[in-house]
Amino acid sequence: MNARTLAIAIALTLAACGQSNDTKAQDGVFSDNRIVPGDALAMKASFAPVVRTAAPAVVNVSARGVQQVRDPFWGIPGQRQTGSVGSGVIVRADGVVVTNYHVINGMQQIRVVLNDRREFDARVVLADERSDLAVLQLEGVNERLPTLNIDDREEQEIGDLVLAIGNPFGVGQTVTNGIISALNRTETGISDSGSFIQTDAAINPGNSGGALVDMDGDLIGINTAIFSRSGSSSGVGFAVPATMVRRVVDSAVGGATTVVRPWLGVKGDPVSADIARSLGLDRPQGLVITEVYAGGPGARAGLGIGDIVTAIDGAEINNQGGLNYRIGTREPNDSVRVSVLRDGRAETLDARVQALPGDPDVGKAVMIASGGLSGAQALPLNPALADTLGLDPFASGVVLGRVDPRSYAARGVRLQGGDVILAVNGQIVTSPQQLEGLNRGAQVSVERRGQRGVLTVR
Repeated sequence: MNARTLAIAIALTLAACGQSNDTKAQDGVFSDNRIVPGDALAMKASFAPVVRTAAPAVVNVSARGVQQVRDPFWGIPGQRQTGSVGSGVIVRADGVVVTNYHVINGMQQIRVVLNDRREFDARVVLADERSDLAVLQLEGVNERLPTLNIDDREEQEIGDLVLAIGNPFGVGQTVTNGIISALNRTETGISDSGSFIQTDAAINPGNSGGALVDMDGDLIGINTAIFSRSGSSSGVGFAVPATMVRRVVDSAVGGATTVVRPWLGVKGDPVSADIARSLGLDRPQGLVITEVYAGGPGARAGLGIGDIVTAIDGAEINNQGGLNYRIGTREPNDSVRVSVLRDGRAETLDARVQALPGDPDVGKAVMIASGGLSGAQALPLNPALADTLGLDPFASGVVLGRVDPRSYAARGVRLQGGDVILAVNGQIVTSPQQLEGLNRGAQVSVERRGQRGVLTVR
């Protein structure tokens, strides 16, 4: 799904997580006791008790790596030292830490400094680019460490007070406060399957991986991005909700090295104001299904083109990103309740979500040996492979892997790795074998980064 273009720069920041202990928030007390300050004495109330509970589990993360570079003048290959500074949260007493993927991506050495100034080396257990989360294991831990509890009950409301704890600009642990400005933010340009908590708590570079906590001191989100013209906080920050944090942590603790996201097998468009009026709806809400994958979970549950998905397990759905997020927080084979509008009637269907079908192994690409596309590796698309490559799981065609820069495919046809070949001379392509032996003049229909065009073999 293509995210809309944003006029403001995105500066990535913050993340965190915790353990599964019982808390007031999980008992429902949090939502029943929301009050606003009633007098001057109440205005003097302090966040210190919450900070004392949460701060010991928030850590500083520094990472170092080596990047391969080439001298721009002489073309001589070399290396360059790179580094990153961020934050993290201890989620298990044996030293399991959550931080942002972008903090440790491409790094070889990771050092974690605790709130009490103790230092540990760390290794990456799981790195999930799509959620921008990574799980680390501290080395040499021989005692129980302080942790934060992950509150994934989603009881938060817009206007609730929150604290952001992290390491802005590398100055050391810092606490800022604010409120929840919005929930279920999608189409932010951060991720095509993200649904974020928005907050006005000050978040700056270096906060990446730090905690967003509620007034019970529970982790409710992993702050991961800000919108800003200057690169510093402008009061618009975003956190990965605790539901996804728990999904990633559970995957890592369970021994997985990747997060397997299931799918519903449906694709659609948001209900616009015009569509809502034409259907007699009181407001534009929901996702109109435009495609259903044959034999997929949605098809087996009875979903069809034209149905409007309004909620998944009671959580409102308004676009494809929101649906992808809700389904992505589930485990394969989980059952979900899909609320739909069909012919003006509200219905609830039960669907069992599944892992995307197909083989995601990009290593099975074959080299085109002859003709105008020789020198390019190719692999037929399937939903699992497309999802791994960041493409639409409904996409069809043949995707190109590495394209030898000296080959005819690169120099003569101007093909690039990641291009999807849709058709040749008007004939739909489903196999790499159809790309062998193309002669001069052949018309190759290509999709590249969402744009379609036709290239000619010359």
